[in-house]
Amino acid sequence: MANVLDVLIERGYIKQFTHEDEIKELLEKEKITFYIGFDPTADSLHVGHFIAMMFMSHMQRFGHRPIALLGGGTAMIGDPSGRTDMRQMMTKETISHNADCIKKQMEQFIDFSDGKAIMDNNAGWLLDLNYVEFLRDVGSHFSVNRMLAAECFKSRMETGLSFLEFNYMLMQGYDFYILNQKYNCVMQLGGDDQWSNMIAGVELIRKKARKPAYSMTCTLLTNSEGKKMGKTAKGALWLDPLKTSPYEFYQYWRNIDDGDVEKCLSLLTYVPMDEVKKLSSLKDSAINEAKKVLAYEITKIVHGENEANKAKSAAEALFSDGSDMTNVPTLLLSSALIGIGIVDFLATSGVIKTKSDGRRLIEQGGMTLNDIKVPSHDMPLTKELFIEKTPLLKIGKKKYYKILLK
Repeated sequence: MANVLDVLIERGYIKQFTHEDEIKELLEKEKITFYIGFDPTADSLHVGHFIAMMFMSHMQRFGHRPIALLGGGTAMIGDPSGRTDMRQMMTKETISHNADCIKKQMEQFIDFSDGKAIMDNNAGWLLDLNYVEFLRDVGSHFSVNRMLAAECFKSRMETGLSFLEFNYMLMQGYDFYILNQKYNCVMQLGGDDQWSNMIAGVELIRKKARKPAYSMTCTLLTNSEGKKMGKTAKGALWLDPLKTSPYEFYQYWRNIDDGDVEKCLSLLTYVPMDEVKKLSSLKDSAINEAKKVLAYEITKIVHGENEANKAKSAAEALFSDGSDMTNVPTLLLSSALIGIGIVDFLATSGVIKTKSDGRRLIEQGGMTLNDIKVPSHDMPLTKELFIEKTPLLKIGKKKYYKILLK
């Protein structure tokens, strides 16, 4: 029987194992139930979550059953992993809304039909816990000395770690224990920044239930310089098309650094590895063909083939003669706003994060309107701009928007 582990290793997913030899044998011989947790801290998944969804999808393709665990309970606390400060507290209503939004998105990537996958929410067992009973039943299996040595806590000792966040590891470990009891879930998958929390769950099951349990971590989505990928001028690269349009999503991958092409093709698409090697070996301007494949394949998975085709045709139109502007992203200027300064308009439209970002771009010559450099941040958008043709705005090297008057 083919082993999914070989595929995951070849594509560069696996970072750490709790029990490497046992896991390899288990995945060769059995179809297991595993889980990945997603705290609903926003009303959309972003590209950092997408790698976890692909991790889960590869496992499912080999017959293993995923559990997508929504953290309706853990989100009330906030994961301290990778944080230099405490997360902003959210209300139950916000968390519930976010969980509903994320649930719909997950169904695009994972097949939940006929019991092939499970979706659950840890609010079901965490929110009504008796704290004293929880401490006696679960807390007794955790060593404070070991917890303090964990990277997720150790890095926060100088800046401050609240007792609220200190409980997070116990709660995540308890999640794994409950899923093990409820669904015979024997493995947790997650990003490498979750390693300490994942070990906690494995050890809790092995101590408390006296049963085998395992974890594997996935490499984080970073570029060739080791920095997290998925940041845009607007912030995170969201999977929700209302937050990041399919065109913007496509263009992000079309414009990545040459050195990141192989990693992204391997982790974020289903392109066969022999084709990945072939594409990523292209040099100089030829590597752009590989980027086109990457952008199209990722956009197709996230937004569907129709939106991927639209994004591709819009990009091709802009980089050829610009004759077909149908699918180029549109900014609407209300007639009531005629005369507004261009930077004010772009900040209001969400194209730039701050007005100072816009001013900086203009000062550096990085913004053009109809192929003419924007002279100043307060250049007004007048009716005359719309008389002969639709104004085309270019921001940076490859971001385009058409401006329509309504």
